[in-house]
Amino acid sequence: MKKTIGTLALFGLIAAGCAAMVSDEEREAQALAMMKASFKESGQAKLDRLDQDDMQKMCSRYHGDKVMPRDVGEKLEKEQQALIKFPADGKLVGDWKSGERIAQSGVGKQFSDNPANPNGANCYACHQLSKAELAYGTIGPSLYNFGKIRGFTPEMQKYAFSKVYNSQAFSACSSMPRFGHSGILTEAQIKDVVALLMDPESPVNK
Repeated sequence: MKKTIGTLALFGLIAAGCAAMVSDEEREAQALAMMKASFKESGQAKLDRLDQDDMQKMCSRYHGDKVMPRDVGEKLEKEQQALIKFPADGKLVGDWKSGERIAQSGVGKQFSDNPANPNGANCYACHQLSKAELAYGTIGPSLYNFGKIRGFTPEMQKYAFSKVYNSQAFSACSSMPRFGHSGILTEAQIKDVVALLMDPESPVNK
């Protein structure tokens, strides 16, 4: 009897050891399969939203107390910078009034939204942009006086466009959406958001 119990215990330890030997890739595949089994497609919300690109997969490996090595973060940022697509006409600034409407709107990408309509950026959910707006989030830094503080220069316009287009190019694993890279905002919309940040007449800079 004691021998049988000992044998079972040994098998239990071996099984536990084998379970612990599962690779990160296998765990990621198991988690993805579980999520895809739990979610159902509805309207424009498809299951492919659960698929991660290489950058997202790497960010998923570093969370909680697991700090991403600096060289890994720098490599990810460099790769994301190469994915930024600047306007062919060379113009980075649009209409700040349209940019304000985009910043205020949180419509788009949900299963109940009409994909034929333009998406919003919902900027105020995370940032302060103007003094007139009393309701805003604090997850991201305040953007009030963005251009006024940093300067209305072509270099800053390029930075603003790049940051909105792909935030990961400057801060690996940032929680800010990659509005251009992910196709959330159009090129024209990004120009308008840049204008909201960079136009001297915008409420952001008053």
